[in-house]
Amino acid sequence: MRIRGRYRITTFQIIALGFVLMILIGTLLLMLPVSSRQQTGTAFSDCLFTATSAVCVTGLVVRDTVTHWSAFGQAVILLLIQIGGMGVVTAALSLSFVSGRRIGLLQRSVMQEAISAPQVGGIVRLTRFIILTSFVIEALGSLLLMTVYIPEFGVKGIWFSVFHSVSAFCNAGFDLMGIHGEFSSMTAYAQNATVNIVLMLLITVGGIGFLVWNDVKEHGFRMKQYRLQSKIALAASGIMILIPFLWLFFAETGDVPAGERVLPSLFQSVTLRTAGFNTMDLNRIGGAGQALMILWMLIGGSPGSTAGGMKTTTGAVLLLSALATFRRRDHITCFGRRIGDDTVRNAVAIVIMYFVMFFIGGLIISRAENLPLMSCLFETASALGTVGLSLGITAQTGIVSRSILIILMFMGRVGGLTLIYAAQSMKRTPCSTLPLEKVTVG
Repeated sequence: MRIRGRYRITTFQIIALGFVLMILIGTLLLMLPVSSRQQTGTAFSDCLFTATSAVCVTGLVVRDTVTHWSAFGQAVILLLIQIGGMGVVTAALSLSFVSGRRIGLLQRSVMQEAISAPQVGGIVRLTRFIILTSFVIEALGSLLLMTVYIPEFGVKGIWFSVFHSVSAFCNAGFDLMGIHGEFSSMTAYAQNATVNIVLMLLITVGGIGFLVWNDVKEHGFRMKQYRLQSKIALAASGIMILIPFLWLFFAETGDVPAGERVLPSLFQSVTLRTAGFNTMDLNRIGGAGQALMILWMLIGGSPGSTAGGMKTTTGAVLLLSALATFRRRDHITCFGRRIGDDTVRNAVAIVIMYFVMFFIGGLIISRAENLPLMSCLFETASALGTVGLSLGITAQTGIVSRSILIILMFMGRVGGLTLIYAAQSMKRTPCSTLPLEKVTVG
């Protein structure tokens, strides 16, 4: 698309601008007096932080969702979560489906990038499947949660069920459980099997990736016919749930009876991938456990999903590249397929970018707030991975630290490479190749 024949808007720029626009709209709506329980309006910085966290499906908050925001404010937050989780572009184009408007080539290209689809062909059908399936899954999750929340909260339990179902499926981590104590998250339901299992299933399905859904739809449980991306996403997700579960169960909750630590350990290992709910006191977890959580939060969920982070496939590609080097293999292979060198280069760039942003952000916040570096790195990893877990320092931070967290949440949801490509209006191909010279590494 060109504006006045001089500037070409790329699909990456459309995606980035879409998120910015939704954040600004959400901020303005949350600033209205009707959005707060006190009916007095909320500071711009608090509204901007909350809107960014909702659109970027993070879950970090500076105001408790149920005690500060009114029913209207909570509805705004839920709408922002839904749009951010599905993808701003996907949500916008769903209106075209409803109105019956024709989807042009530019829109199809944007949809392809928004859901990380391998090709433009069939993208409209795939997007329609994603939208309909998302609503069906959220509705089922709401009905199951109502069996717990309606007996406890009465009619209000319907709203609680819908809110938590959407928040869990979109891997947002926003909750209304401040009614049991501000910023308490799901700690009151640590031993409630229904709440734990439903939320874990919603989080997992939402974070596994839309292309995995499509493979399951087309091939059922015949995994040999799945795309390589789906196979890697499923394998990596299983490993990323198992490892923290074992660590939390054996190393962090040894003083609790075995029967009472299964659900909390499993729930925390699932939500750690970018959902942001917690049923455990994170401040009681040791330094080694917090370091593991930081790494897992940075990796996040799978591409083309409601989750954020570097993505499971990125970590898997780097690991496979290292194994190929150790074995002196010329090519990287997985499940009987070869992975291209351009994929490895992208993975390296993403990992370096994420680690630099997360570490520098933690250093600045630690210096600005005079807080322990480990605690600050936990918050920046949570923001960049769009997780939402917190050690309790986010609500106490100043404007500088909040600004850093806002930037990290935005970059974590939109994607570092997307923002870099968005800054470049077109790809520049060099006219010549420089001489090759060997450099020794390692």
